[in-house]
Amino acid sequence: MPITATHINYYHVCQRKLWLFHHGIRMEHTSDQVYEGKLTGELSYPDRAAKYTELVLPGGKIDYYDAKNAIVHEVKQSNKVEHAHIAQVKYYLYLLIQAGVEKPKGVIEYPKLREKEQVLWEQGDQEKVEQWIDRVKENIKMEHPPEVINSKICKSCSYHDFCYSE
Repeated sequence: MPITATHINYYHVCQRKLWLFHHGIRMEHTSDQVYEGKLTGELSYPDRAAKYTELVLPGGKIDYYDAKNAIVHEVKQSNKVEHAHIAQVKYYLYLLIQAGVEKPKGVIEYPKLREKEQVLWEQGDQEKVEQWIDRVKENIKMEHPPEVINSKICKSCSYHDFCYSE
């Protein structure tokens, strides 16, 4: 399985979640919050699919890509783990650069908050992203999942019941 944008996002949120996800333990389908986030993306921008392209690259699927302006649009429900959202978009930009796209940009949209975060490719980002990829690979090679992190974000995580059940 190739490293995906989801791996990069989870790497920045929780090492245990990353390991579980990679090893086929998927809990997103049981989460009301994940479902609500999907609906937010679909209902907030109903014409988006007609306006932008879905782009599949090795390692990632960009739902909304403005090919004319080389802009990745990523829709998120909340900005609680914004650093992970930025990392995910930086990974998309990395993939686009690897595919020969010049100067791609990203926009993270939080429709419920009526906010947008611009994400630009900056000097040093290639090294950062490649370090993230290496660290993801180290994580998924581990024999056992990392320990529970006991963070306030755990309460809204789709893996909460899995991690905290006796």
